[in-house]
Amino acid sequence: MRNSAITKNIQENLTPKSVLKDLLDGNNRYINNNLTPSNVTALVNETTKGQFPKAVILSCIDSRVPVEMVFDQTIGDIFVARVAGNFENTDILGSMEYSCAVAGSKLIFVLGHENCGAVKAACDKVEMGNITKMLENIYPATKVASEKVEGELNSKNTEFVNKTVEENVRLTINRIRKKSPILEKMEASDKIAIVGGIYSLHTGKVRLLEHQ
Repeated sequence: MRNSAITKNIQENLTPKSVLKDLLDGNNRYINNNLTPSNVTALVNETTKGQFPKAVILSCIDSRVPVEMVFDQTIGDIFVARVAGNFENTDILGSMEYSCAVAGSKLIFVLGHENCGAVKAACDKVEMGNITKMLENIYPATKVASEKVEGELNSKNTEFVNKTVEENVRLTINRIRKKSPILEKMEASDKIAIVGGIYSLHTGKVRLLEHQ
């Protein structure tokens, strides 16, 4: 039973490596249907005066990816930013800088997922209202993916979609480093780590991407 929230002292003694391990261990509990119970009332009361989350996770808005549950985290544990297609923009970059440089988080995790609707829409070059402009953030990933797969370049090609999901996570990580000197410097000095992974809708498992 989780009765106590993360304190400043606990947060300061965490490392990016230990936080990543904690999240992946939590994911293992999630896929084994062994989530840690929490005393919600106690945690709500304890966090009213402050918060010291260990990580910030950038996820898609997909309802099938319940971020806190996926990593078996509870109130006060993690910041979560969500946008269809899990890409960065100015608001999210500012939120990440706040999470790490101000609030002390040790890890940025960009979480893509298989069968992503936003990625499929980008693969199909959908044009509809504000979705049209939003998909421009994902098109660079479709371009990279198109050079690595065979077959038709649309959402009917599962390999194309899967590769675009992966490349979108990698490009998002690269842009976070490029667009935020604050976060780039923190990572270079080992104060934080920036990593990415893909969530499986079929198994619930989060797979870390290599060569990030």
